[in-house]
Amino acid sequence: MPLLRSQVPEERKWNLDSLFASASECEKEYAVIERKLAEIAEYKGKINADNVIECLRLRSDIYRRMENVYVYSSLVKDTDTAEPSAQAAAEKASITMSACMNATSYIEPELRAKFTPARMLKLAGENPDFEMYFKDLKKSLGHILPAGQEKLLAEVSNFSGDFKNVFMLLDNADLKFGSVKAGGKSVELNHGNYSNFLQDRDPDVRRRAFVNYYASYKAHVNTIAALYAANVKKDVAMAKIRKYGSAIERALDSENISVRVYKNLIAAVRKKLPFLHSYIRFRRRTLGVDELHMYDLYVPLSAEYKLELNYDDAYALVIDALGVLGEDYADLLRRAKRERWIDVEATANKRSGAYSWGTYDSVPYVLLNYTATSHDVFTIAHELGHSMHSYYSRETQCYEKADYTIFLAEIASTVNEVLLLKYLMRGAEGDRKKYLLNYYLDMFRTTLFRQTMFAEFEEFAHGEAEKGMPLTAKTLSDEYYRLNRLYYGRDVVHDKQIALEWARIPHFYTAFYVYKYATGLMVAVNIASRILAGEEGFVEKYKEFLSSGGSDYPLDILGKLGIDLEKKAPFYYALDEFTAALEELRSL
Repeated sequence: MPLLRSQVPEERKWNLDSLFASASECEKEYAVIERKLAEIAEYKGKINADNVIECLRLRSDIYRRMENVYVYSSLVKDTDTAEPSAQAAAEKASITMSACMNATSYIEPELRAKFTPARMLKLAGENPDFEMYFKDLKKSLGHILPAGQEKLLAEVSNFSGDFKNVFMLLDNADLKFGSVKAGGKSVELNHGNYSNFLQDRDPDVRRRAFVNYYASYKAHVNTIAALYAANVKKDVAMAKIRKYGSAIERALDSENISVRVYKNLIAAVRKKLPFLHSYIRFRRRTLGVDELHMYDLYVPLSAEYKLELNYDDAYALVIDALGVLGEDYADLLRRAKRERWIDVEATANKRSGAYSWGTYDSVPYVLLNYTATSHDVFTIAHELGHSMHSYYSRETQCYEKADYTIFLAEIASTVNEVLLLKYLMRGAEGDRKKYLLNYYLDMFRTTLFRQTMFAEFEEFAHGEAEKGMPLTAKTLSDEYYRLNRLYYGRDVVHDKQIALEWARIPHFYTAFYVYKYATGLMVAVNIASRILAGEEGFVEKYKEFLSSGGSDYPLDILGKLGIDLEKKAPFYYALDEFTAALEELRSL
């Protein structure tokens, strides 16, 4: 049975005081937000050059407060997704957030009608806090609708995001996966321990976990397919409404990313697929099996070394490994643990997985479900990378420029993972070195190759919807199975259950998100290599990157580090690291 939250020591639970001291304090903020919504309504139809900044500052104040309420309610709910009062509070926050969007939806159409592009650029130059806002507004002129239509879209947003919410409730609260017998004990299978079972040395344990896990998704696959298809159709409809050529164009344009970057990623990975096939073949031979199954891809190749640490030891290791980033960085890591930014333990009905989340006014919180595996040790480094990125940006930038785009979001987290792995490999020999090289290769396999496969699947799903083709459970599963065979090659048995893997990926409900994990790893490998090479002044440049927030467009921010993703060189540099690690492991 999973732990109850009441059994977890306080030092391993979030301290949410940087948001609100209690639920009742959070509730009081609604009255303030309501008053401010009445104030901003007074600007409707009256915005001019003299009061536009005043209006925008009021909107910032509303959203800043609303984000505190929304994040607080979500964090509370995520510790117990089955608690009705927490569900109700999170739903109220979501509804009020939509009301804020509705109440302010007139602003962009009014600005478009009253200000010329030249005037917008002038306002950008005169008001540094809103520089990127006005640049983005000018860039999006062709995609903003008349005020009445924008108001209607704001109303629609009140429920158009529910596909993901419904899936998350189904996935975290309702789906049950049975139990798996391991080590003479029957253990309830859940999201938190599934990856542990796939790393078990007993192939029967791995197989039973795999079969049981996907049996639950198979039982609900038609419902999940309908949810996902509806979400895709929403994406396609919004792209058309916003006058984009495709859903992918709209998704990438929101961060000023060219489709060329997406295509460069897929092209580079496709070119290197023979090396992934070679690694799969090497894995089969090293494990000494006639048949390598999909559930055998996560078991470590070295049985003699394991990176299994209790939470405190793992955290100390992460601090040591990231020492290359400077004492100020290490002090922040210590502070995060001491001040309880982190919710550590897996407990009953807690949201699965891990994330970093917070607001401009709060500390960057981290959700974990720590289980003392090597994966979870690296997860500490990964999520703290997100949190440090957020902390540096919020400390440096104003509210309007503090949030970095999702495209940049996976870079700092993955830099931390690569630095941790390279730290562990320093002086490693024998089984330890084999284990770490294997881990590095699997990081590439799961984060770069697999996420790029996901990206191809998303491109297919949205492309089919744009052609008016139906997206059924069979259509989606058949395409996913085809891609799985393409990516993993002939040296693995493509078990029929793997065709359902798409049905368990929550990120698919945020269109064209997953490719950023792959580009994040590619950029991170480039960055970590230069940090470890001791390139003069590069750590300082990297901290400037961490502090940049949304003060410029993502590709321009990366350009200041000398990384250009509209060219293929950074992609091949990272992929060459995969092939080099594979050759080194073979030599051992």
